[in-house]
Amino acid sequence: MADSTLYHALVLSLHQPAGNLDHLLAYNKPEAREILFTIDRIHRALRDYQDVGRVHLALSGTLIETLADPDFQRRASGIVDCAALLRNLQNTQVIDVLGTGYYHPVFPLIPPADWEAQLDRWRGIARHWLVNSDFQGFWPPEMGFCMEMIPLLRRCGYRFVLVDSEHVQPVTPMRWDEVRYRPHIARFGGEEITVIVRDRDLSNAQESGMDLEWFSREVGERTQFCDFPALVTTCSDGENGGWFRNAAPGSNFWDAFYQPLMERARTAENAIQPIFIGEYLNRFGTHGEVTVGPGAWNTGWHDGRDFVQWSGTPAQKDALVRVDEISQAVQAALSNATNIGSQNRELLNLLEEARWRVLRAETSCNFFWGDAWVMRCHADLDQACECLERANACFG
Repeated sequence: MADSTLYHALVLSLHQPAGNLDHLLAYNKPEAREILFTIDRIHRALRDYQDVGRVHLALSGTLIETLADPDFQRRASGIVDCAALLRNLQNTQVIDVLGTGYYHPVFPLIPPADWEAQLDRWRGIARHWLVNSDFQGFWPPEMGFCMEMIPLLRRCGYRFVLVDSEHVQPVTPMRWDEVRYRPHIARFGGEEITVIVRDRDLSNAQESGMDLEWFSREVGERTQFCDFPALVTTCSDGENGGWFRNAAPGSNFWDAFYQPLMERARTAENAIQPIFIGEYLNRFGTHGEVTVGPGAWNTGWHDGRDFVQWSGTPAQKDALVRVDEISQAVQAALSNATNIGSQNRELLNLLEEARWRVLRAETSCNFFWGDAWVMRCHADLDQACECLERANACFG
């Protein structure tokens, strides 16, 4: 008999731009405390549910870097033990860490030549601090995805990637519920990857606040014609907004929704069952082929199409053009150093600094707030240019 169980994959994105938590801890301690409590609440909420709790977390490299910094750990010690927090996030019984980009860029908006460096830099820090995880899945920051990413993701060993439901089009004929609640294959450049489809509507509710009864009814209605084990995937930020940050008992995502869901999964017949995506794929595989149009998730007043949130103003567009130009200059200098076999330590250090400055300039936060943070992008690009000028002198 076919499995009629409804499965739920919970995905939470955790990101703080470089230096932001440091700044908040110094100048806005209440907000820093809120954010740290919210992240620390995740493993605490799952502590008594090792049998049924299943949560996917995508932590940006800059967030891991901050939490792992000894000086930050010392300054935050009266709020949260950050070293213990990192250890607790290695509990693979209830937490599956997804790969992502180190500086949280919207990948389709940055030069493809920088994609691999963003992935490699993240995997380097994650493998050091989250040693128990195997990183089968990939979380595109802001769910910014395009099909051209597939070959690189496969070369990096990723098995599946999360995509937003609004951008998925079937190649294999299938119903609406099959598109949204089954994993599929997407192909590009002779490579293929499994795509996991985020339900946008249910994810909106997850971000803003919902109760279990509403969620159960809504999932039941959406999957009523499924003749397969449905995988309902909800993805949202995991540390932003009052729904996640509220510390009052019974008034946040964990107390008011997810712990009751886990309780019911333990005891009730036909209850929605939390599951890791990798486990679902092992048991049920994929269904059909789709294409995924370029786009991101919805952000308040933008639907994610054409990446307007990050590239809609002249200042944003100009900054992205400059990112591309300086990235090309850095890539050319690195190639030149390699071709001549340079062992000049000063030269190599300057080029490496120029490179990471460009990568940091690409963070989505520099573009998300309209023009407000674009100057942060330019500040890093200015430093990259200064490093390139000094490096050129070393070439002689």
